[in-house]
Amino acid sequence: MDAEVVDLLIIGAGMAGLTAGARAVRSGLSVVLVDTSTDVGGSARFAGYAWTAPSHDIMDRHNPGGDLALKRALVDRFDEGVSWIRSTGVEVKDAQRILSFGRGHQFDTGHYLDTCRRLILDGGGRLLLATHTEHLLTEHGAVVGALLRSADGTHRTVGARATLLATGGFQGDLALRTEHVHPHADRMELRSNPDSRGGGYRLATGVGAATGHADAGFYGHLIPSRTPFTDPVDFVDLSLYYSEHALLFNLRNERFVDETLGDHLTSMALLEQPESRGLLIADARVFRDWIVGSYVEGAVAVDKFALANKRGGRVGLAEDLDELAFLPEEWGYRGEAIRDGVRRFNERASAGLATAPGRELDPLPLDEPPYYVIETAPAITFPFHGVRIDDQARVLAENGEPLTGLLAAGSDTGGLWHRAYAGGIASALVFGLTAADTAAAQARHP
Repeated sequence: MDAEVVDLLIIGAGMAGLTAGARAVRSGLSVVLVDTSTDVGGSARFAGYAWTAPSHDIMDRHNPGGDLALKRALVDRFDEGVSWIRSTGVEVKDAQRILSFGRGHQFDTGHYLDTCRRLILDGGGRLLLATHTEHLLTEHGAVVGALLRSADGTHRTVGARATLLATGGFQGDLALRTEHVHPHADRMELRSNPDSRGGGYRLATGVGAATGHADAGFYGHLIPSRTPFTDPVDFVDLSLYYSEHALLFNLRNERFVDETLGDHLTSMALLEQPESRGLLIADARVFRDWIVGSYVEGAVAVDKFALANKRGGRVGLAEDLDELAFLPEEWGYRGEAIRDGVRRFNERASAGLATAPGRELDPLPLDEPPYYVIETAPAITFPFHGVRIDDQARVLAENGEPLTGLLAAGSDTGGLWHRAYAGGIASALVFGLTAADTAAAQARHP
């Protein structure tokens, strides 16, 4: 076996891992970066914004169940993270509103990821692609590196003063999804890269890391049912963000969630409904203002109704409310009940009366024909269950104490989000930087 010792071993070359590696080499650390894929970037290649809640109060309001120290760290260090991106030479646009409550910046994530790779290599770091991490190495309870296996079966041991897990979550593993997200989580399309299969999660739990919380949920979006992704571009183009202004009915022909609070929250709610599918109904106003519009400023607008139809999704156009009664029987909904449900909602909304469920952010009626119908299902981007860390990105043991030598960042971690969400790229950025700073402090004071 070939053996070497570095200051920081990073397992996973996505947003968190590349950020940590670039920061670490700038701090003078020796770095080895490992990934099972044949290229770097992971799911961050498909993103375009870094955003989160702009204050502690707003974060607490929208993510009350999240770990307090991690929430505080994300909000407090976000601006520093944006400054770090700019320091690499990557252009970052001015701050703008994201969703109903967030603040963030558009930037070229592909350019940033490639820049971080260059910084790592130019700084003397090593990049090992198509390389699997067999297991972590421990001495006297501390993690001291890992055993790696390359594509040709060659093994090498890399010793490390600090080891960072940044493999991107376990959304690509159906067994972990059904165990830790929902018993029916295997029904969902995968809205991310397929290489994040729980490598970091298994490595961490193998050395006694704590995980949690139960029933934390997942980040994802609604997509047309029966419409598999054919290209990463579909992750955005097929996401039905406009659901925040539409009405959603389950197979019992009932509304079951306040759709206006966020498409990502509605996705979690729909997973728990019968067969994890439902009817999304919009009127001409929603079509005009939201279906063919940009979800956030600067994003490319796509006619999602036309695309769903082109891809063979279950779609329909009703010229008036009464035509909703003639839904195809094989879809499994009662058209008259759906029609009556929309009519009841409109009557109450037009009179300014409360609806059940409520409509906090868009209480307007859907009374401008025609009506656009898409059957929808949730798709997963990453789970919220993961490895527990503290605000220094140190992995925690079951007793709540840090596991010496082991760090984690990005979607491998759990605790930050609990059935709520305010930015995965921001989290990977902030805690990737934090992990590198923690590793640098450990290298200076072993």
